[in-house]
Amino acid sequence: MLCAELRDGDLVLLEDQDRSLWDRALIAEGVALTTRALKTRLFGPYSLQAAIAAVHAEAPSTSRTDWSEIIGLYDVLSRLDPSLVIALNRAVAVAMRDGPEVGLPLVESLLGELVGYHLAHAAHADLCRRLGRKEAAIAAYRKALSMSRQEPERRFLQRRIDQLGERRQTR
Repeated sequence: MLCAELRDGDLVLLEDQDRSLWDRALIAEGVALTTRALKTRLFGPYSLQAAIAAVHAEAPSTSRTDWSEIIGLYDVLSRLDPSLVIALNRAVAVAMRDGPEVGLPLVESLLGELVGYHLAHAAHADLCRRLGRKEAAIAAYRKALSMSRQEPERRFLQRRIDQLGERRQTR
């Protein structure tokens, strides 16, 4: 599950957002500030997170995002501020660049340590869904749903479960 916004109280995944509505002037300002911070070579984790956001913001679509650059930024970020969540985000970026079949084992390798983190299970579910592994996707979405406390996330996860269930029943 990539970054999402709220629209009418519901999540809208990054890949489904209308980027023509994004404020290009604010994006340009943010990119300029991030570039300036990175050029100092005295940057920290927040500057790297801003750089990752800038790559997303400058891309005309999810499919045209420079996933290699994002992976490289996560590599640097993980050296500065190692965490399992950063490793998970990197794994998702690898899946976006190289395909869900490459990203899925990376995400699965983190699930044991991120057992209580609902977004890890949501990412696992999404990759399983993309690979057509419906039962595994449903199970992972249910696990994520059981841990999620935010109502927009809960509605999104339940919709995914329902969509997969409908497809399974119509065959």
